[in-house]
Amino acid sequence: MDSVSNPYTPNAGAAPEVMVGRDEQLEAFRVLLQRLERHRTEQSMIITGLRGVGKTVLLGRFGELARAAHWEVVEFEATRHDEARFRQLMFSQLKSTLLRLSPRARWTACSRRAAEVLSAFALPVVKHGAFGLSWDVTPAEGAGDHGDLGMDLTDVLLAFGEAADEQGHGIALLVDEVQFLARTQLEALIQAVHKTVQRKLPVAFVGAGLPQTVELAGDVKAYAERLFSFSHLGALGGDEARRALAEPARLEGVEFDADALELALELTHGYPCFLQELGAQVWSVAEAPRVCRADVALAREAYEAKLDGSFFRVRLDRATPLQTAYLRAMAELGPEPQKAGDVARVMHRESTQVGPTRAELIDLGLLYTPEHGYAAFTAPDFDAFMRRAMPELVVPEVQRRPRKAD
Repeated sequence: MDSVSNPYTPNAGAAPEVMVGRDEQLEAFRVLLQRLERHRTEQSMIITGLRGVGKTVLLGRFGELARAAHWEVVEFEATRHDEARFRQLMFSQLKSTLLRLSPRARWTACSRRAAEVLSAFALPVVKHGAFGLSWDVTPAEGAGDHGDLGMDLTDVLLAFGEAADEQGHGIALLVDEVQFLARTQLEALIQAVHKTVQRKLPVAFVGAGLPQTVELAGDVKAYAERLFSFSHLGALGGDEARRALAEPARLEGVEFDADALELALELTHGYPCFLQELGAQVWSVAEAPRVCRADVALAREAYEAKLDGSFFRVRLDRATPLQTAYLRAMAELGPEPQKAGDVARVMHRESTQVGPTRAELIDLGLLYTPEHGYAAFTAPDFDAFMRRAMPELVVPEVQRRPRKAD
C-alpha cells in the first residue's frame, strides 16, 4: 500500500491516529483542570509504566487539553542535571510562560512580582557566571532567594499561580522521565506543588516516568501518596489493541481480517509502540483493501529488525560489556523480575561482585526494582531482544586491580 497514506506512527512520542485505552487518565486530567479553575483542590498526577506504553504521548495529549482550556503549559523532559542547570531550565520555561500570560507592557503588580521572584530564583546561577537573566527585572528580596531549592521553587510556583489566577488562567507543569530528576529536584517540585494546593491556586502537575517513580516520590516526601493520584499504564487489552490497529487502517479504507489481528496481538502483546511499529510494517507489504494473517506473518521479520535497530538497540548501546552481560544473564532466566542472586549465579559471580552493575543499570533506566531483591527490564520483550542480539552469554573476566609496589 502507499507509504504516504500509512496511518501508523512508530516514532518515539508521536501521537497515534487513534488513541485507545487511556480514557480514564484523560478524564482525570480534565477533572483536575476544571476543579483547580474553581479553586477546589484535586490530586495532581503521576503516570508510570514501562518503555513504549505511551507515557510521552499521553503527556502530549494533556498539553493539548490544557491549551484548549486556555491554560499555560510548561513541559520538559527531565535529564540528569545539577541544581544550577535545573534552575536555568526552570527559569527559561517560566519566563516564556509569564510572557505568554501577559506581555511585559501590560504586567500588573502581580505579574511583576512573579518576574522578580523568578529572577531571584535564577540568581545563584547568574552569580557563578554560567547564565544571564536575559531580561532587566530586579530580583525580589526575601522570596525565591533562600538558597534552598525547595523553598525557592515554592516561592516561584506560588507567585506564578497567583499571576495566572489573576489572568483567569492556570499553569500545567508536565514533566517526562521524572525518574531522572535528582532527589533534591523531585523533592523541590513536590514541596512546591503541595504549597499551591494549600493555597488553592490553579497549578497542575503531571509527572511521567518508569515504575520506580512511585517509590522515588514516596521516599522524598511521605505525603506524596496523598498529593498525587498514581496511574500505571500497561499493555492494551485485547479489544483495545485490536482497535489501535484496525481503526487507523479503517480511516484509509483498509480492513484487518480477524485472524490477522490475533497474530498481531500475539506478536506485540498489546504494547502500544509495538502495535504502531507492526502496523507500519504490515502496511508496507499488504495490498488494499484487506490485511490478512499472511501479511502480518510476512511483516514479522522487518518488524523485529526495526525494533532491534531502534527501540531496543539505542538502550543497549549505553551499556558497558559487564552491564550487557548482566542484561543477557537476566534474559537467560526469562522476562519476569529476577532475584539478584539468581542473576549472579548465571554469571558465575557472587552477588556482591555484580551488585554495583545492577545498581548502574537501574540508574541508567534499563532496569527497575518492582520489589526488594528483584530487578526487571524497563522495556517489554527486552529479554527476547537480548537473546537475539547476544546468542551466547559472555561475561568479561574479573578485572583485578594491580598490586601497589612496596
